[in-house]
Amino acid sequence: MRTDLALPPLAPARVHEATGPGAVGFALMQAACQTAPVTWITPAHDATHLLPAGMGRMLSPSRMMLVRAPSETDLLWSVEEALRSGAVGMVIASPAKPLSLTAGRRLQLAAEAGRTMGLLLVRDGAGSNAVETRWHCAPLWDERISTLQEWSLIKNKKGTLGTWAVNWDDTSRSVRVVSKAGERALVADPAH
Repeated sequence: MRTDLALPPLAPARVHEATGPGAVGFALMQAACQTAPVTWITPAHDATHLLPAGMGRMLSPSRMMLVRAPSETDLLWSVEEALRSGAVGMVIASPAKPLSLTAGRRLQLAAEAGRTMGLLLVRDGAGSNAVETRWHCAPLWDERISTLQEWSLIKNKKGTLGTWAVNWDDTSRSVRVVSKAGERALVADPAH
């Protein structure tokens, strides 16, 4: 587990992917760090949809627009249009099927045109080669920290890969890298 490097931020105006059982938590934390509104697009047939009232701890429901797309084609069209519009800071989507290289490239071009960040929540093994980064996210159990997660950067077009333990800090409203016990990069000063 790397704790010597700061967590790399998601590049703006690019499309990223998250996979794993903690992908929704990853998306919520990334959305909460945005200052602009966020659009979250899911398939209409998905029974596990978000409830805005449950996001209040991290993200005000007034900053979130939830869209339910009736088909996969409508979902991809909605993502592309939202990215291209530049009206929101981030677009999160949960496509049901793996993206083709052409569809992934179209979303990248739309993100660049609208200067908007995209985040696709995909099943393991269903990623697109066109994305900037891909993260595997999983919750970590700790009785003291309910938002503790392990984020592994498993694809990065412009940098190194790594794994970080992170949690949400309500006070600073940001994601914090957490050292595992005995793996601190710097020794604490015993005088403080």
